[in-house]
Amino acid sequence: MKSEKEKMLAGEFYNASHEELVKERDYARDLIFELNHTKPSDKEKKQELLKRLIVAKGSFHIETPFYCDYGYNIQVGENFYANYGCTILDVNAVQIGNNVLLAPNVQIYTATHPIDPIERSTGIEFAKSIVIGNNVWVGGGTIICPGVTIGNNVTIGAGSVVTKDIPDNVIAAGNPCKILKGI
Repeated sequence: MKSEKEKMLAGEFYNASHEELVKERDYARDLIFELNHTKPSDKEKKQELLKRLIVAKGSFHIETPFYCDYGYNIQVGENFYANYGCTILDVNAVQIGNNVLLAPNVQIYTATHPIDPIERSTGIEFAKSIVIGNNVWVGGGTIICPGVTIGNNVTIGAGSVVTKDIPDNVIAAGNPCKILKGI
């Protein structure tokens, strides 16, 4: 029988109130609290806290405030940058490529809930992974919804709501986000 964490990571219905998951979220929230209350000039401490929280393949920078659920489901590539107010609900995997720029207040959500209100009232939820390719710029205030893949060399316009996959080499924007033109 799978644990609630195994079900969560497999994208199946799971109980988010399970003791193990609450403990892991509390651990991440404590690190995030410390990160968000560290002086901007204390860059070494901020990097140490971030490295305890997320998986990074190289150099990266995240401005505070920053928020996430677990941290360990976030993997960022070389030269990743997230501006102020980034929120990543990493209930499932969030893979971010190299040379990715997130403008202020970008929100990345893997978590989702049943559509049926009776099912939803039971407290179960599930999540879908998100993939962001290499050389991507995501404009300010953009929301990336569960299960989305954004290709390589993509620009997402500010204020977009990305509900479906975006292919390589395009500029896309809007609510819902649509391809405007190729690059």
